[in-house]
Amino acid sequence: MAASDVTTAGPDDRRARARAFIERRHRIRLGEIVPWLLIAAVFFIFPDRTTFGTQVLIAIMFALSLDLILGYAGIVTLGHAAFFGIGAYTVAILSARLGWGEPISMLFAAAVLAGIGGLISGWFLLRYRGLTLLMLTLATAVLLQEFGNYRSDITGGYDGVPGMEIWKLLGVFENDLWGHNYYIYTAIVLFVVFIVVRHIIYSPFGQALVGIRENVRRMHAIGSPVHRRLVISYTIAAAIAGIAGALFAESTAYTTLGVFDFDNSAKVMVMLILGGTGRLYGAFAGATIYMILEDEFSKAFPEYWQFGIGLVLVLTVLFARRGLLGLFEDVAQYFRRSKS
Repeated sequence: MAASDVTTAGPDDRRARARAFIERRHRIRLGEIVPWLLIAAVFFIFPDRTTFGTQVLIAIMFALSLDLILGYAGIVTLGHAAFFGIGAYTVAILSARLGWGEPISMLFAAAVLAGIGGLISGWFLLRYRGLTLLMLTLATAVLLQEFGNYRSDITGGYDGVPGMEIWKLLGVFENDLWGHNYYIYTAIVLFVVFIVVRHIIYSPFGQALVGIRENVRRMHAIGSPVHRRLVISYTIAAAIAGIAGALFAESTAYTTLGVFDFDNSAKVMVMLILGGTGRLYGAFAGATIYMILEDEFSKAFPEYWQFGIGLVLVLTVLFARRGLLGLFEDVAQYFRRSKS
């Protein structure tokens, strides 16, 4: 379209083009089907590894929740494990203390409680930026962990919550020895969560989050409700992390205060760095690669497996600053240019 066409186009034409652009962004592209085909293929190719596969899917969901606030809203946090832990302990307390073990309803309860935690903490913490916010989020997770240790009569302290009993899914499917049913269950929940996150990202609200990430002062200048939008995104991310924590507790039927550890928050951030932040599928690539590397390195080098993870992370930061998906896009673009 020529420049003169742009300048002479009326408001209706501009709105129509904007609407068409948004509709194109919402369309499912062919390449987006690949991760889901791989998730389905794993079930049939590695039927004896679906228990590990379930943990990979949970890690993907946890990383996806962090990507919503870190990759798109620019909220840097070291305390995201707080909401994962709230979700896990929601399941543990409902099951072991209150005698309720229905899996799906516990997911909703975990999402609500973790979301409330994100709303309350986000309302206060997101008034700050940079290093201050980083330390406050870390302190929030530490405080929750210490509170859990203080109320060991409820949480079991660092020994965990004994006596968890998770009922059969839909009253029919139990967590079998190989974890087949829970792999399918977790994959379905991940798909639903992904659709929600994808819709948010490609909505005007999601674009506003990107604007806040890129230039928060400009968003303030144009009258955007920056704080409110950050709190909403933080609450949604907390709820999703709570669902991931609930799935972790349901699939293992055991929970300790270790879910609140700083290592858990750092690990999910490493996953995003490996895959690429703000890329939607970076959580899929980063979490999968991290979990596989952790599993293989811990088998080969039980005492030094973290060295291998650290080396991979250093190489990624040095040579693939936009993550492995970004590196793949750069290589693909280079070959397209060389052919043309």
